[in-house]
Amino acid sequence: MADKTPDIIYTIVDEAPELASASLLPIVRTFAAAADISVGTRDISLAGRILAAFPDFLNEDQRQGDDLAELGELVKTPDANVIKLPNISASTPQLEEAIAELQAQGYGIPDYPDAPQSDAEKDIRARYDAIKGSAVNPVLREGNSDRRAAKAVKEYAKKYPHSMGDWSADSKTTVAAMPGDDFFANEKSTTITADQAGAAKIVFTARDGGESVLKDGLNYGEGTIVDATFMSAKALRAYIRKEMETTEPGVLFSVHLKATMMKVSDPIIFGHFVSVWLEDFIAKHGAGLDWNPNDGIADLEKQIEGNSEAQADLKAALASRPPLYMVNSDRGITNLHVPSDVIIDASMPALIRAGGKGWGPDDKQADAKCCIPDNSYAGVYDETISYFKQHGKLDVTTCGAVSNVGLMAQKAEEYGSHPTTFEAPGDGTISVVLASGEVLHSHDVEKGDIWRSCTVNKAPIEDWIALGVRRMKATGQAAFWLDETRAHDAELIKYVEPALKAAGVDIPIMAPREATRFTLDKMRDGQDVVTITGNVLRDYLTDLFPILELGTSAKMLSIVSLMQGGGLFETGAGGSAPKHVEQLVEENHLRWDSLGEFCALGESFKFLADKGNASAVIIGEAVETATQRVLEEERSPKRKAGQPDNRDSHYWFARYWAEALASQSADAGLAEHFAPIAKALAEKEEEILAELMAGQGKPVDLGGYYHADPEKRSAVMRPSKTLNAIIG
Repeated sequence: MADKTPDIIYTIVDEAPELASASLLPIVRTFAAAADISVGTRDISLAGRILAAFPDFLNEDQRQGDDLAELGELVKTPDANVIKLPNISASTPQLEEAIAELQAQGYGIPDYPDAPQSDAEKDIRARYDAIKGSAVNPVLREGNSDRRAAKAVKEYAKKYPHSMGDWSADSKTTVAAMPGDDFFANEKSTTITADQAGAAKIVFTARDGGESVLKDGLNYGEGTIVDATFMSAKALRAYIRKEMETTEPGVLFSVHLKATMMKVSDPIIFGHFVSVWLEDFIAKHGAGLDWNPNDGIADLEKQIEGNSEAQADLKAALASRPPLYMVNSDRGITNLHVPSDVIIDASMPALIRAGGKGWGPDDKQADAKCCIPDNSYAGVYDETISYFKQHGKLDVTTCGAVSNVGLMAQKAEEYGSHPTTFEAPGDGTISVVLASGEVLHSHDVEKGDIWRSCTVNKAPIEDWIALGVRRMKATGQAAFWLDETRAHDAELIKYVEPALKAAGVDIPIMAPREATRFTLDKMRDGQDVVTITGNVLRDYLTDLFPILELGTSAKMLSIVSLMQGGGLFETGAGGSAPKHVEQLVEENHLRWDSLGEFCALGESFKFLADKGNASAVIIGEAVETATQRVLEEERSPKRKAGQPDNRDSHYWFARYWAEALASQSADAGLAEHFAPIAKALAEKEEEILAELMAGQGKPVDLGGYYHADPEKRSAVMRPSKTLNAIIG
């Protein structure tokens, strides 16, 4: 008989969120158990997914089950109650680092084959490629996204505003997109009819008539929107060269992509930037290197270690170009070093919040040219920058709240396109062909062009519209971000307009650039507004607006109402997680803020209460009380070693949670249970805080970055014996 699924499942992930879980999860389990609520875990970390993919290479005691696949089935049921923390969406360099770490720990997994030849190597490559990029989210997101700031979080941000950089009208910061021949310009889209529904394939036909199937086994349901488009490699390289050559003196050059979620297309685009940037160097040294520009300059630097001539030429090549936007100027890590280091949804809001400034190689801030090749979404950032040049920085003490309803269920739109994205193998035609032989979409391509197809199904579209209507009625202001001149959006509008008419509501439909200005105007006037968007804009806007109004997107509450009745509660963004881990290892200070986890936890308990657990509502309300006190009494982590950090915030959260449960009168048993816990936590405050602070300023050993040693991690993240004895 299979074990009963826990009432709540907490995901095992990576980096800072997982370190924080080592401290927080024991508290959560202890408190939940008092109400007979079980809290289990499932491993969706990068290392866990790698190990699950290669059981045939591991010893029996090293093998682990495919927890992601199990969760993928669970979220299709009404009983799902999952708290999902941010996980690594791995680029190739990250994947290779994780493989090397696991191998060093004694796991016999194979290397990642860059150029697989045999069937065995091709199988290994396919297994690893399934792990790269956004491998988790499309599996778990069986519902659409409702993302907003909790009321307590918003009020705290107004009361204690974060810093905002000053904008000037003559700022030279700009967004530069391709003049044409990009994904936007070449997009074709259609909605599948009953006659067209069924099997389909993607076919490449060479100029000489030779034909090869790039992807078989596709299946389109009636009502599914199917897109196809491509980006011209020739046009992309011409655009890069022009933008590089026209960058004004003193302005930083930068490129902003999503090489994690868009794991096929965006690393290729990134590689074009690197290879154009280093054209002369590659012409001289490229033939002698086993290096792929898609992996960035960091990998090149490893390749040429000990080659003084190549190192000097690389240094000269970089110096001859405009100054690059830096990831870490102290360490010489540029925008072009690693494809996953500059992620658009985190990098662009940070630059905008800073008044349009980025860090340059001289360790000083400067204006920046922001290259965002595809016009599908570049206009959002361009309009935001233009707005702040005109109006100046945002007043976060008075601005309204911007929430989002995002169409993301069932691998919607571009984020589901990984298996159907291809680098054109030659000059010819790539087509989507239905089982009847009908050519649904077709494009003439040249070798190296990036072609992709993506879909969005009928049921998620209808659910998304209904959710948008509900959130508009609750909030008061909303807009659908859809561009009637874009092929895909035009098909979505055919669903939206009749649905709004049937619902008797009037929500404007605006192109993203227009909607950006509409939202910023409402926000500046102190009004709350809902952005109702597709999947990519969901991702981008739920960083952009929270970073402007709250200072971070990690504090956002993300509720995914699963389409079969379950609940998925996401806890915010993990883009800053690597820097937090670096600081912990070097000086035993973790500044990761678990506020997102607190908010998700409260919603998870309330969801459980709605399913019939009376105690869960009391536990959940106490979580909300504790969260508000953490904010009001400024118990969140501070930035520097020697100050309170993540572990201190967990002590205060546990104490406030226990005090709220001890003082409530709805459940005498719970009050009696938590009264001594609350008393002990208060009486031992000085002792606990001293133990939590004792090791700060000194380096720590976690036993691994991607696959930390559980005992070492626990020792670092649970250093207070007094607290551990009280909590258990």
